Amino acid sequence: MTPPDIGAWSHLEFFTNDWPRIKAAIDADHRDILPPAPQRFAALKLTPPEKTRVVILGQDPYPTPGHANGLAFSVAPDVALPRSLQNIYKELHADFGKTPENGDLSLWASQGVLLLNTSLSVPAGEAGGHAKLGWAALVGQILAHLDDLPRAYLLWGRHAQTIATNIAPHHLKISTPHPSPLSASRGFFGSRPFSRINAWLTERDDKPISWA
Repeated sequence: MTPPDIGAWSHLEFFTNDWPRIKAAIDADHRDILPPAPQRFAALKLTPPEKTRVVILGQDPYPTPGHANGLAFSVAPDVALPRSLQNIYKELHADFGKTPENGDLSLWASQGVLLLNTSLSVPAGEAGGHAKLGWAALVGQILAHLDDLPRAYLLWGRHAQTIATNIAPHHLKISTPHPSPLSASRGFFGSRPFSRINAWLTERDDKPISWA
C-alpha cells in the first residue's frame, strides 16, 4: 500500500506495518469517521519533521461533524470555537493579551508547531472511539523520530502524558490537564505554556512562535 503523501513522515514503519490494517478497519466502518480522509494526516503534511520545533499533543479529533480538520484543537475559520479551543484562547489571552481571529491553527503549524492527537480518527459523536485502533504506534514513532534535537512538548491531558512518558530531558516538557471544560480549571489555566515555550526558544537563539 502506498503511504499518504506526507513527505519524510511517510518513511515511518507505521505506514508499512500498521496503516494497512487501520485503513481497512476505517474503510469497513459504516459510521461517519472524522476528520474526512483527505484531512486525516494534515498535521504531518503541514509540519514536516525537519521543521518541527514544538509538539502539541492532544487526545483525539473533535467528534462533532464539521469540527475536526486534521490539526489537533483546530477548526476551519468559519467554525465556532469548540469549548476546548475557547479555553486555549483564554489562556493565550492571559499570556499575551490577544488571540487569533478564528479557530484555524494552520498558522501555528506553518511555524513548526506539530498539532498532533494521540488518535488521528474518531467516529462522529463517540469521543475516544478509536483510542485502541492502533494510532499509538504512529505517535510513538513520531516522538522517537523527533528525539534527535531539543524540541518543546505541550502534553495536554492524561492520554498525551501516558503516550509521551519517555520524553528525554533535553526537550522542554510542559504537562497540564486537558483544556476541556471538565479539567481546564485543574491546572491548565495559569500554566502560561505559550510564553514559556517562547522563552525557551529565545534562550536557544531560535525564533519565538507567533501564537496570536
